[in-house]
Amino acid sequence: MTATDIATGIAMVLVIEGLVYALAPSLVERLLEALRMMPIEARRALGLASLATGLVLLWMFHG
Repeated sequence: MTATDIATGIAMVLVIEGLVYALAPSLVERLLEALRMMPIEARRALGLASLATGLVLLWMFHG
């Protein structure tokens, strides 16, 4: 993995997040409120599941 790959990944995340905030800001607010209501253990599990999914996808696509 090169620095260009990392920069491309970060840029893609920023584009997707920017689209979400630009197109559906009220949805973002509702999601953040829902996260606030979740127990910390559930938020941690959600974060770990997202991390694991991302790593598996990287491994599958990068090889």
